[in-house]
Order: sequence, then C-alpha cells, then structure tokens
Amino acid sequence: MVDHFHLVKLGNDAVTKVRRRVTWDLRDRRGRKLDPEWANRRRLLRARECLSDKSFAKMWNAIVAEDDSAQILSAWIAKEELRTVLSTVRVGGDPHLTRHRLHRFLSWCIDSQIPELLTLAATVDTWWPEINAFIQTGITNAGTEGYNRLVKQVKRVGCGFRNRDNSARRIRFHCTRKQRAATQTSC
Repeated sequence: MVDHFHLVKLGNDAVTKVRRRVTWDLRDRRGRKLDPEWANRRRLLRARECLSDKSFAKMWNAIVAEDDSAQILSAWIAKEELRTVLSTVRVGGDPHLTRHRLHRFLSWCIDSQIPELLTLAATVDTWWPEINAFIQTGITNAGTEGYNRLVKQVKRVGCGFRNRDNSARRIRFHCTRKQRAATQTSC
C-alpha cells in the first residue's frame, strides 16, 4: 500500500528538480530572490485549490514570462494531474475514472519529454498496483508511520538507553498516550 502523501511528495520533488534545472540553464547559477521561478517556488508546491485566483495568476504569469520552454509549468501541471488521480479516493475509487485520470497523467508526462517527468511517470507506473490498492480501498499506512516517528523520536531523545526494559517501557508510554488520555477523561 502506497500512501498518497508519498506520491504528492514525488510530484513536488519533480517540480523542484525541474525548477532548479531550468533556473541553472537560464542563469548559470542558483535561483535568487528576484528570479520569478524562485520567488514562486512555494506557490508551485501548493495545491491549486489552495491558491487564490490572484496568487495563481501571479505565479502563472511570472513563470510564463521567464521560462520560454514552459518546463516548470508542465511539471506543475503533471503534479496537479497526479493529485487528480489520487483524488478519485474521494469519489469512491471508480475504476473507470481512475484509469482515465491515470492515462491523462501518464500521457502528459510522456508528451512533455522532460526527464524529471519521465522518471515520475515511470515511478508511478512501477508502483501502480500499490497505488491502485490505496485508491480502491482508501486505506493508508499513516498510523503506522506516525508510530514509527514516535519510536524514533523517543530513541533520539534517550541518547542510547542502557536498560532495554526502560527503553521499551518508554516507547510504549509514548505510543499509548492517546489511549491513556481517553481513559482518564471518560468517567
């Protein structure tokens, strides 16, 4: 099972790689505050529905004016198409709609001929059975990852426990915090 967070992160990473490469190709240096693609880097990583119309227009127009190849916006559109594929979970994971959106995403990536998007499309295609399982069931492994994060945090703070029992006890204590809080307040 592949969590949707990881897929959106892959899309955002592809946008960032394209933005950095295009900036380097245009200017032979890293992006600076005055460069439109660098100034809009956070907007490029936000979901379209989280951008106001004014903010979206500002981002779009600034990047269109600077990037003649339109590679940055192509990468942004590919990321949004991937998010559209993942959004079929909200409509019940309709297989026909999922296949249609996946085809649209893969076609966009392949037609663009941008190396980072070809890599993204290949990754999504390789992991498609696991991604499709998430889309069909809506089940994620977010809870497990949350507990793994807690365990790592306890180990990091513990600076190497000498006693295994104390280490295990402390991990259990942190991982059962929600259950303990619920039993204390319910009388």
